Amino acid sequence: MDKLAVLDEINRLLEVDDETTVNTSMRLPSALRDAAVLAVQHLGVASSTTVMTAGALRQALETAVMTAALEAHYRQHPETRPSLVEVALALAAQDGSPLAQRPDLLERAAAQVLARRPDADADDVLLWAEAQEAASV
Repeated sequence: MDKLAVLDEINRLLEVDDETTVNTSMRLPSALRDAAVLAVQHLGVASSTTVMTAGALRQALETAVMTAALEAHYRQHPETRPSLVEVALALAAQDGSPLAQRPDLLERAAAQVLARRPDADADDVLLWAEAQEAASV
């Protein structure tokens, strides 16, 4: 089965409105299980640890499918992949950061960060730009 067919099948399964359940034997770290129990009992994050676990698994699968689909799109259309500066600008805007209004600063920061860390991400660029601004005051 090719990757796109796998993604389609995962999406199809995630869309199934089925109340049928299966028993599984999952080995969880006990501290993680205990934290989930406390979150359910005292924070009301879900009706049970089973519901919480299933929801987390669904969310992880949905994220994996979206990421894989986006990467497949970028392989077919590399010109559509946003630059690190574009991603940093979008993240700054999403966060309500004043850096969103400073594309020049983010462009310099991205070049400087990439020179030292070729695998840098937008958070690295924003942190470096914030540090530069703080140091210049």
